[in-house]
Amino acid sequence: MKKLIVILCFSSLIVSMSCKKNIEKEGYVNVEGGKIWYKIVGDRKGTPLLILHGGPGSRSCAMIPGYSLMKSERPIIFYDQLGSGNSDRPTDLSLWSIERFVNEIDYLREALDLKELHILGHSCGSTFLSEYLITKKPKGVKSVIFSRPHLSSPDWNNDAKILLSHMSQSIQDTIAKYEAAKNYTAPAFLAAADSFYVKHLSRKSWPYIPNIECDNVPDFNEQVYNYMWGPTEFKITGILKDFDRTPDFKNIKEPILFIAGEYDEARPETIYKFQKLSNNSSVEIIDDAAHMTMIDQPEKVAEAISRFLKKVENG
Repeated sequence: MKKLIVILCFSSLIVSMSCKKNIEKEGYVNVEGGKIWYKIVGDRKGTPLLILHGGPGSRSCAMIPGYSLMKSERPIIFYDQLGSGNSDRPTDLSLWSIERFVNEIDYLREALDLKELHILGHSCGSTFLSEYLITKKPKGVKSVIFSRPHLSSPDWNNDAKILLSHMSQSIQDTIAKYEAAKNYTAPAFLAAADSFYVKHLSRKSWPYIPNIECDNVPDFNEQVYNYMWGPTEFKITGILKDFDRTPDFKNIKEPILFIAGEYDEARPETIYKFQKLSNNSSVEIIDDAAHMTMIDQPEKVAEAISRFLKKVENG
């Protein structure tokens, strides 16, 4: 009888060991519509931090150097949403829905065995993250970081209107003229838009100079961006035009960090408004940074996030 028990226990151990996932540091995960690419940077000793890039239609490579500053503390997991970066690029417009992007998170968590994790959503990544938390009420999410977030299209459009009003009258008139004509490729419009972007998108590098992580990575997906967002940063006209999760912030139970740049498109005033509508939240405003804070001030951003995560984990 004792021999049988030993055999059964040994067999159970073998089965348990064989069931453990061998997770590669880089690879692909099957989702609805194709495969998405991911990359894990850092050790597996701490609770992982999952990064959702913005756009929609952007890519994660631009953020890898900055967020990797925290790799000695925990695994940092990057991935390209379907249609973006190294992931598959189908052209079926029905795939570009909030629900499908939200479902990607669960596919990724299951494939990478992410039972417990922290999640950061940058810009439009915060759109999908807020929807994920509110509609799915997922287990195992230890904290949430809404980084330069798009959480309300009415607020975003209002912020853009305010920031544009601070530009010179000639720039305002040029942007208004070509937006009314729906001519977004005119040299005059592009020059006026760049004047806005250099103040509020990235103060360190505009036009953005890709880092080595972006070598051989396909560029921004205009189809996804135009369909979901619209042709410019100044007004949301795509399917996200009515998105607003601010009434539901009270239903997010996880600790929240809101983070934005001093000169962000997501204005600090709006970030503090979001904080007042939510539970258990704090705010970090990064000095001398615009929307791409992880490029403008990577060390300051990493320090702010690291402090927050350690506070959450230490109770």
